[in-house]
Amino acid sequence: MMALKRRVRDMLLRLKTPVEIQNSKFYKRLTIRINHQGVSVRDTEIGAKIGTKNQFRVRAGDFILSKIDARQGAFGIVPPEADDGIITGNFWTYRVDNQLVDTEWFLQFTNSKAFLELCKRSSTGNTHRKYLNETIFLNHELVIPSLEEQRKAVVACKDGNKCVEEVQQEITHQQSLLAKLKQAILQEAIQGKLTVDWRRAHPYVEPASQLLQRIQAEKACLIAAKKIKSGSLQESVDDEQNALAIPSHWELPCLDEITILVTDGTHQTPTYTNTGRIFLSAQNVKPFRFMPEQHRFVSEKAFLEYTRNRKAERGDLLLGRVGAGIGETVVIDQDLEFAFYVSLGLVKTFKDQTVPEYLAIVFNSPYGVRYARGNTSSKGGSAGNFNLGRIRSFKIPLPPLAEQAAIVERVEALMTTCRALEKEIEHGRTHAAHLLQAVLKEAFVKAS
Repeated sequence: MMALKRRVRDMLLRLKTPVEIQNSKFYKRLTIRINHQGVSVRDTEIGAKIGTKNQFRVRAGDFILSKIDARQGAFGIVPPEADDGIITGNFWTYRVDNQLVDTEWFLQFTNSKAFLELCKRSSTGNTHRKYLNETIFLNHELVIPSLEEQRKAVVACKDGNKCVEEVQQEITHQQSLLAKLKQAILQEAIQGKLTVDWRRAHPYVEPASQLLQRIQAEKACLIAAKKIKSGSLQESVDDEQNALAIPSHWELPCLDEITILVTDGTHQTPTYTNTGRIFLSAQNVKPFRFMPEQHRFVSEKAFLEYTRNRKAERGDLLLGRVGAGIGETVVIDQDLEFAFYVSLGLVKTFKDQTVPEYLAIVFNSPYGVRYARGNTSSKGGSAGNFNLGRIRSFKIPLPPLAEQAAIVERVEALMTTCRALEKEIEHGRTHAAHLLQAVLKEAFVKAS
């Protein structure tokens, strides 16, 4: 049997099964994810809490799409678990004509660029409010192969999908291994394992004990001159898993002993302005990445108030104190005046006695991450916070100053290699996506 020209309306029968929501009944509400991620149950809700009372019922095996997001791949076949679910009028439901089209073939076809382009061409309106025009959509003409050819295409697609899935799984595995490698590099760095040969080549380097004495003497002078205050400590939660073995000539002081100041941002709720002075929060800090570009503004008056006794400068450290990014640390690597929120902690270092980038390595290492998460205080339903007393109490593996610089240099060289590997892995993921589309194109070339 030869392929036939058919319009979309010949394959799909529009269904409308209205349902009036009853306050005392429970309903499965469905959602369609973009990028062809399928149909799923969003939640089960009692009718009294559902605002839109006039909705539509769908059955397993129906094809539904979003008239708003179809051009972004929001369509799919209703799975068995979503049977008898409800959708709003923004979604359209169709029954696939199985005498003309195999349902599995049609599902695979909707995953192709040809179908997505069809939805884009059928959408009308301005850039920000384009909707699928059903008349245009249903009148598109396609070349539909015979049912026998469709079933052959389905087998080919499944084989291709299996191959692509295996590639994707391997890529995900490689990414996981690379993430572990990066953490291992940081952990070995703060235990002196990356600089064993460096220490052999520099046997007469001043031990960290003398460096610590100089820092403590300098800090004592600043306190005596009332230029700074001694920070209050809070007993930390000790973790046997976080015990750290370090070289014999290193020291293990708490952070407060080797820094000028450990504080946090303003505790006042900021009033944002359209222009003014830069205001940052925890979202602007990721491990080793200072990202001030996406910021808010506050007035000059608020800026002066927020930065009183907490002015951040190049070479200082910022670290997350709340949420998922607790303990994530970065060195401020540019000259930039900004105020910041209480969600960030500020560590002002003795820049001529310690290497700030080395301290960031300590905080972002598995050792630092375990300490931050293990010493997070939580109240009620909040995400908790990494309080200043415990930040100050954090034990820092302190090498000699020259070795700190050597560690930073070696970590950066290794991370450069890791970044190159990341690019190769990402290239593999892109290649896998292209491979999937090539399989679909081969299977559905007649329906383009």
